[in-house]
Amino acid sequence: MPTIAEESIRQIFTEARTFPAWLPDEVSDHTLRQIYDLMKLGPTSANSCPARIVFVRKGPAKDKLITCLSPGNVEKVKAAPVTAIIAFDEKFYDALPKLAPHADMRSMFASNKSLADETAFRNSSLQGAYFIIAARALGLDTGPMSGFDRAKVNELFFKDTTWKSNFLCNLGHGDRAKLHPRSPRLSFEEACKVL
Repeated sequence: MPTIAEESIRQIFTEARTFPAWLPDEVSDHTLRQIYDLMKLGPTSANSCPARIVFVRKGPAKDKLITCLSPGNVEKVKAAPVTAIIAFDEKFYDALPKLAPHADMRSMFASNKSLADETAFRNSSLQGAYFIIAARALGLDTGPMSGFDRAKVNELFFKDTTWKSNFLCNLGHGDRAKLHPRSPRLSFEEACKVL
Protein backbone atom coordinates (compact mmCIF):
# COMPACT_ATOMS: atom_id res chain seq x y z
CA MET A 1 0.00 0.00 0.00
CA PRO A 2 1.48 3.40 -0.91
CA THR A 3 2.24 6.14 1.62
CA ILE A 4 -0.50 8.79 1.76
CA ALA A 5 0.25 12.27 0.46
CA GLU A 6 2.37 14.58 2.62
CA GLU A 7 -0.52 17.05 2.60
CA SER A 8 -2.74 14.43 4.25
CA ILE A 9 -0.09 13.65 6.88
CA ARG A 10 0.12 17.36 7.69
CA GLN A 11 -3.67 17.64 7.98
CA ILE A 12 -4.08 14.59 10.19
CA PHE A 13 -0.90 14.77 12.29
CA THR A 14 1.89 17.30 11.90
CA GLU A 15 -0.20 20.47 11.59
CA ALA A 16 -3.27 19.25 13.47
CA ARG A 17 -3.73 20.60 16.97
CA THR A 18 -6.00 20.24 19.98
CA PHE A 19 -8.16 23.35 19.86
CA PRO A 20 -9.45 25.26 22.91
CA ALA A 21 -11.28 27.98 20.90
CA TRP A 22 -13.71 27.70 18.01
CA LEU A 23 -15.05 29.60 15.03
CA PRO A 24 -18.86 29.75 14.79
CA ASP A 25 -19.04 27.54 11.64
CA GLU A 26 -21.62 24.78 11.93
CA VAL A 27 -20.94 21.06 11.46
CA SER A 28 -23.61 19.26 9.43
CA ASP A 29 -25.30 16.02 10.37
CA HIS A 30 -23.94 14.63 7.10
CA THR A 31 -20.38 15.32 8.28
CA LEU A 32 -21.06 13.70 11.67
CA ARG A 33 -22.29 10.60 9.83
CA GLN A 34 -19.16 10.63 7.65
CA ILE A 35 -16.94 10.74 10.73
CA TYR A 36 -18.70 7.72 12.19
CA ASP A 37 -18.64 5.82 8.91
CA LEU A 38 -14.85 6.24 8.74
CA MET A 39 -14.06 5.59 12.42
CA LYS A 40 -16.13 2.39 12.58
CA LEU A 41 -13.70 0.76 10.13
CA GLY A 42 -10.76 0.89 12.56
CA PRO A 43 -9.77 -2.40 14.23
CA THR A 44 -11.12 -3.46 17.64
CA SER A 45 -10.74 -6.69 19.62
CA ALA A 46 -13.01 -9.38 18.16
CA ASN A 47 -14.56 -6.60 16.03
CA SER A 48 -16.29 -5.61 19.26
CA CYS A 49 -16.95 -1.98 18.24
CA PRO A 50 -17.97 -0.91 21.78
CA ALA A 51 -17.88 2.85 21.16
CA ARG A 52 -21.12 4.79 21.24
CA ILE A 53 -21.33 8.51 20.50
CA VAL A 54 -23.73 11.25 21.49
CA PHE A 55 -23.28 14.44 19.45
CA VAL A 56 -24.29 17.46 21.54
CA ARG A 57 -25.13 20.76 19.83
CA LYS A 58 -25.93 24.11 21.39
CA GLY A 59 -29.19 24.20 23.32
CA PRO A 60 -30.61 22.31 26.31
CA ALA A 61 -28.37 19.25 25.85
CA LYS A 62 -25.22 21.43 25.73
CA ASP A 63 -26.42 23.35 28.81
CA LYS A 64 -26.83 20.03 30.62
CA LEU A 65 -23.35 18.88 29.56
CA ILE A 66 -21.79 22.13 30.76
CA THR A 67 -22.95 21.37 34.32
CA CYS A 68 -20.67 18.30 34.23
CA LEU A 69 -17.46 20.10 33.24
CA SER A 70 -14.40 21.18 35.14
CA PRO A 71 -14.22 25.00 35.17
CA GLY A 72 -11.36 25.08 32.65
CA ASN A 73 -13.44 23.26 30.04
CA VAL A 74 -16.65 25.30 30.20
CA GLU A 75 -15.76 27.97 27.62
CA LYS A 76 -14.25 25.38 25.27
CA VAL A 77 -17.48 23.38 25.19
CA LYS A 78 -19.73 26.46 25.05
CA ALA A 79 -17.94 27.73 21.95
CA ALA A 80 -17.65 24.40 20.10
CA PRO A 81 -20.34 23.80 17.45
CA VAL A 82 -20.52 20.13 18.51
CA THR A 83 -19.23 18.20 21.50
CA ALA A 84 -19.13 14.43 21.11
CA ILE A 85 -19.51 12.27 24.18
CA ILE A 86 -17.37 9.28 23.31
CA ALA A 87 -18.89 6.44 25.31
CA PHE A 88 -18.94 2.67 25.35
CA ASP A 89 -21.63 0.06 25.75
CA GLU A 90 -20.90 -2.16 28.73
CA LYS A 91 -22.88 -4.88 26.98
CA PHE A 92 -21.18 -4.43 23.61
CA TYR A 93 -20.99 -8.22 23.44
CA ASP A 94 -24.72 -8.46 22.68
CA ALA A 95 -23.86 -7.26 19.15
CA LEU A 96 -21.08 -9.83 18.65
CA PRO A 97 -23.29 -12.44 16.93
CA LYS A 98 -23.70 -9.80 14.20
CA LEU A 99 -20.18 -8.31 14.34
CA ALA A 100 -18.18 -11.53 14.76
CA PRO A 101 -20.41 -14.33 13.42
CA HIS A 102 -17.51 -16.72 12.78
CA ALA A 103 -17.20 -17.67 16.49
CA ASP A 104 -19.16 -17.51 19.75
CA MET A 105 -17.41 -14.43 21.15
CA ARG A 106 -20.47 -13.20 23.06
CA SER A 107 -20.36 -15.87 25.76
CA MET A 108 -16.65 -15.25 26.43
CA PHE A 109 -17.31 -11.59 27.32
CA ALA A 110 -20.76 -12.06 28.88
CA SER A 111 -19.33 -14.57 31.38
CA ASN A 112 -16.29 -12.46 32.34
CA LYS A 113 -17.19 -8.95 33.56
CA SER A 114 -13.60 -7.81 34.13
CA LEU A 115 -12.61 -8.86 30.60
CA ALA A 116 -15.71 -7.19 29.16
CA ASP A 117 -15.07 -3.95 31.11
CA GLU A 118 -11.42 -3.82 30.07
CA THR A 119 -12.27 -4.59 26.44
CA ALA A 120 -15.04 -1.98 26.32
CA PHE A 121 -12.86 0.79 27.74
CA ARG A 122 -9.71 -0.02 25.76
CA ASN A 123 -11.47 -0.46 22.46
CA SER A 124 -13.74 2.57 22.84
CA SER A 125 -10.55 4.57 23.51
CA LEU A 126 -9.09 3.19 20.30
CA GLN A 127 -12.27 4.09 18.46
CA GLY A 128 -12.10 7.57 19.98
CA ALA A 129 -8.65 7.97 18.41
CA TYR A 130 -10.05 6.81 15.08
CA PHE A 131 -12.82 9.40 15.56
CA ILE A 132 -10.24 12.17 15.91
CA ILE A 133 -8.32 11.01 12.83
CA ALA A 134 -11.55 10.72 10.81
CA ALA A 135 -12.67 14.22 11.82
CA ARG A 136 -9.28 15.67 10.87
CA ALA A 137 -9.30 13.78 7.56
CA LEU A 138 -12.67 15.41 6.78
CA GLY A 139 -11.29 18.90 7.43
CA LEU A 140 -12.48 19.45 10.99
CA ASP A 141 -10.49 20.32 14.07
CA THR A 142 -10.86 18.49 17.37
CA GLY A 143 -10.51 19.19 21.05
CA PRO A 144 -10.51 15.92 23.01
CA MET A 145 -10.72 16.30 26.78
CA SER A 146 -11.11 14.73 30.14
CA GLY A 147 -11.97 17.20 32.88
CA PHE A 148 -15.59 16.29 33.47
CA ASP A 149 -17.66 14.40 36.02
CA ARG A 150 -18.12 10.99 34.38
CA ALA A 151 -20.71 9.85 36.92
CA LYS A 152 -22.80 12.96 36.29
CA VAL A 153 -22.55 12.60 32.50
CA ASN A 154 -23.61 8.97 32.86
CA GLU A 155 -26.55 9.98 35.04
CA LEU A 156 -27.72 12.83 32.79
CA PHE A 157 -27.16 11.22 29.40
CA PHE A 158 -27.10 7.45 29.91
CA LYS A 159 -29.39 6.71 32.86
CA ASP A 160 -31.09 3.32 32.55
CA THR A 161 -28.82 2.29 29.66
CA THR A 162 -25.66 0.20 29.41
CA TRP A 163 -23.69 3.13 27.93
CA LYS A 164 -20.93 4.82 29.95
CA SER A 165 -18.85 7.89 29.09
CA ASN A 166 -15.16 7.67 28.22
CA PHE A 167 -14.09 11.18 27.10
CA LEU A 168 -15.39 14.29 25.36
CA CYS A 169 -14.29 15.68 22.00
CA ASN A 170 -15.18 19.13 20.65
CA LEU A 171 -15.61 19.38 16.88
CA GLY A 172 -15.62 22.27 14.46
CA HIS A 173 -13.20 24.70 12.92
CA GLY A 174 -10.68 25.79 15.51
CA ASP A 175 -9.53 29.36 16.00
CA ARG A 176 -5.83 29.18 15.12
CA ALA A 177 -5.28 32.72 16.41
CA LYS A 178 -5.88 31.44 19.95
CA LEU A 179 -3.48 28.49 19.86
CA HIS A 180 -0.40 28.37 22.06
CA PRO A 181 2.81 26.99 20.55
CA ARG A 182 2.74 23.20 20.31
CA SER A 183 3.96 21.52 23.48
CA PRO A 184 7.02 19.27 23.22
CA ARG A 185 6.78 15.54 22.61
CA LEU A 186 9.16 12.78 23.66
CA SER A 187 11.74 11.70 21.09
CA PHE A 188 11.80 8.21 19.62
CA GLU A 189 14.82 7.43 21.83
CA GLU A 190 12.97 8.53 24.97
CA ALA A 191 9.74 6.66 24.26
CA CYS A 192 10.63 3.62 22.19
CA LYS A 193 12.75 0.48 22.21
CA VAL A 194 13.44 -1.84 19.33
CA LEU A 195 14.24 -5.37 20.54
